[in-house]
Amino acid sequence: MTETVECIVAGAGIVGLAVARALARAGREVIVVERNAWIGNETSSRNNEVIHAGFLYAPGSLRARLCRPGAERTYRYCESRGIPCRRLGKLMPAADEAGLAVLARLIEAGRAGGVEELELLDGPAAARLEPALRCAGALHSPFTGVVDTHALMLAYRGDAEDHGAMIAFSSAVTGGDVRDGIRLRVAGEDGSETAVACRVFVNAAGLGARQIALSLTGLAPRFAPKVHLALGRFLSWNGAPPFGRIVVPLGVHLADGGAFTPDIAGRGKFGADLVWVDKADYRVPDDLAAKFAGAIRSYWPEVDESRLSPDYAGIRPRTWGPEAGNGDWTVSGPADHGVPGLVNLLGIETPGVTAALSLADHVLELLGIAPAPED
Repeated sequence: MTETVECIVAGAGIVGLAVARALARAGREVIVVERNAWIGNETSSRNNEVIHAGFLYAPGSLRARLCRPGAERTYRYCESRGIPCRRLGKLMPAADEAGLAVLARLIEAGRAGGVEELELLDGPAAARLEPALRCAGALHSPFTGVVDTHALMLAYRGDAEDHGAMIAFSSAVTGGDVRDGIRLRVAGEDGSETAVACRVFVNAAGLGARQIALSLTGLAPRFAPKVHLALGRFLSWNGAPPFGRIVVPLGVHLADGGAFTPDIAGRGKFGADLVWVDKADYRVPDDLAAKFAGAIRSYWPEVDESRLSPDYAGIRPRTWGPEAGNGDWTVSGPADHGVPGLVNLLGIETPGVTAALSLADHVLELLGIAPAPED
């Protein structure tokens, strides 16, 4: 016997929850299918919790189009719900003239994309904001901040459930057929499968999204591009945070773990670094302090690497690999693949936390569903 549900969302990470919230607030019947036992067990709980200003992405890309409006909505939402959130600002230091030229280009591109408040500070001006900082100059983004991602996900879940959505935990979409309507197979914790038909299926399963897309009979393989796994490890800072703002160096220093992020609790962490891997592995080795400290010294020569301790790791799914530079999310709807009611979201990483509300509305627009006005 086949069960019938109006809308199914695969994945209870921050994007899946935001999509479920948007669908439920639009009056749709929604079930979220989540393979883990709790919300946000994977990418959404293993990031730097930054709210991005929206100037780091290719002009015209989905990431660029949805980041800034998503950030503005996230700040308003957090304020209205009492969710811990702080607009700290971010500094991107440059060590030399070449680095300053890179920052100038970022500012120009950001302003062209509507991020007007960016400014290029000289070294002394940057040091007045952060006395420990040593640089030739720095890009200042006052709009960037941090948020308690778990509290934000709980609020999205609560909104969705208040409007009738349900979450099936320890359940996974194992396959389906989209040639004549959408029919899915959903496996429970004991492995038994249930056949479910739905009018709308949003594949927001994060690390598992490509596997689901590949399992849908009738969906062309080109709509399930390869997903590359970008591992990022974080090290905690033991002691008073050396900076009150987010500090993000350029190039190899960023990839080696040199970024600093204060957290909501008043502590701080460095990272993430960037390592391309073949499978998810969340272990953080004990020998990363020297690599991270080398990157940090590019703007803070006095760093004491003995204060760096292994913390946590996350995987950023990307539909572009190490050779492709700065790519985009891969989102396909009915107008792309010809399957009514189906939206696939692959490679949703940064700025997924920031843009979740705007991305959810974009999904509804692809489906021809009008989002409900915000309260």
